[in-house]
Amino acid sequence: MARFHSLEVTDIRRDTRDAVVVTLKPEDADVDAFTFIQGQYLTFRRDFDGEELRRSYSICAGLDEGCLKVGIKRVEGGAFSTFANEQLKVGDRLEVMKPMGRFYTELDPSSAKSYLGFAGGSGITPVLSIIKTVLAREPESTFTLIYANRQTSSIMFREELEDLKNRYLGRLSLIHILETEAQEIDLFTGRIDAEKMEMLFRLWIDADEVDTAFICGPEPMMLTIADSLRTHGLSDEQIRFELFASSQPGRAKAKARSEAAAAAAGTCEVSVTLDGTTRNFQMEKDGTSVLEAAIENSIDAPFSCKAGVCSTCRAKVIEGEVEMETNHALEDYEVRAGYVLSCQCLPVSDKVVISYDE
Repeated sequence: MARFHSLEVTDIRRDTRDAVVVTLKPEDADVDAFTFIQGQYLTFRRDFDGEELRRSYSICAGLDEGCLKVGIKRVEGGAFSTFANEQLKVGDRLEVMKPMGRFYTELDPSSAKSYLGFAGGSGITPVLSIIKTVLAREPESTFTLIYANRQTSSIMFREELEDLKNRYLGRLSLIHILETEAQEIDLFTGRIDAEKMEMLFRLWIDADEVDTAFICGPEPMMLTIADSLRTHGLSDEQIRFELFASSQPGRAKAKARSEAAAAAAGTCEVSVTLDGTTRNFQMEKDGTSVLEAAIENSIDAPFSCKAGVCSTCRAKVIEGEVEMETNHALEDYEVRAGYVLSCQCLPVSDKVVISYDE
């Protein structure tokens, strides 16, 4: 099974000064592979000056739109985002992995739920897909979105959100919080911090009515919001979050090593199962991740961010002991079941058996 597929760019729409919405079309034979769930993302691959670069961007289309769209905001110094904003053209083809991610909850047309969403900047992209799908497929449910940006001109999907608000009168509540622009209500100016969250719950949000909350944005904002949600009675099962990969600095060249890993220094026999095929190799226990070692041994293991943020490299440890340096993507129950992010996975035992097929 091909891990990457060639998709045609059929439309590029400028959304803000530094963000575009790209519409993609898979080949007829690949249509089923790109059936997605609201809130999922796509991983793109492209060579820049002879070096392969992978980046993930969330799908912004609803399930009923009949198309595949991603929002790409230009990041300062970002090779792929700059390319997409300045050079990508209609008719070009991009190498794309099938949709992945678990930033969603199951929907039920007979349900009448109250959803709460927080988005920061381009974090609106997967949340928009969720909003569109919830409003269309759960006709008795409501959605409240708190959307943080620096200023009005940087608000992605501004007109689309207003159209949704008008189309689903009384079911979509939209609150913009702008960091650098004064608004009529002081609460909606500045950054989302603990004090502002407290005021939002006191004046605008009834925590007892919230069934599920979605958070997507920079890590500091997400942690503040999640802490506030828990303080006001929401359980971890009710809180879904998606962290920006761009907020992570990536793996340092000199990797930090835990005492356990240092004590277990030496070599490790690794067995990796991928797409039904098992490969074996030996690696040093020197701070190198299992993913990096697999790639060095010519195994086409899946990955995107390499920062413990997405779940593209998710695998299950069948035998042996490993240590994860960072985990922003797996739920506690997944870790208890033996799943790891292989990009953050350091072997501790002398033998490790993992599978990407579980």
